[in-house]
Amino acid sequence: MAIVDRKLPAAFEVLYDRHGGAAFSLAYRIVGDRTSAEDVTQEAFLSIWRSNARFDRARGSVRSWVLSVVRNRAIDALRRGAGQAPKLDQDDDSALEGRPADERTDVEAARRETSRELRGALRELPADQSQVIQLAYFGGFSHSEIAEMLGMPLGTVKGRMRLGLEKIRVQIAEVITPETVLEGT
Repeated sequence: MAIVDRKLPAAFEVLYDRHGGAAFSLAYRIVGDRTSAEDVTQEAFLSIWRSNARFDRARGSVRSWVLSVVRNRAIDALRRGAGQAPKLDQDDDSALEGRPADERTDVEAARRETSRELRGALRELPADQSQVIQLAYFGGFSHSEIAEMLGMPLGTVKGRMRLGLEKIRVQIAEVITPETVLEGT
């Protein structure tokens, strides 16, 4: 990051190439609109460029820092959206999920139900398993990045991920039985 501090365009280009995709994905997940997500991502990277990179290696990886800047910008964008967006004071994920869809379709209803079931399954997991799954799937971090962030061996991260995903698979299989599928038809 020190090289980005010196405002070298090539260094910033590398930073964007490495983290721009994950940054856009996170912004899109939060704001739910491609154009807004592009704007949020651009604002976040401009902020990083102008801020003389207030990154502190002791607090985590570059990727987690970039994504936290993007997350904050995306939530700010939702708040600026006036009456459409809910207040994001308590549980940001629940509030974001509660946003009205552009279209009410069966697919959207099924997606929301699956999302609720998955969030419930994640809450049932031990905290260590839930944490690595959330960092990987919602934060966009690789196993090695998670291991570095949490200060644990890579094998431990992979093991917790495997155990947690297996528990979720079993829990979801109990909810989605052949009977419930037939009821929906």
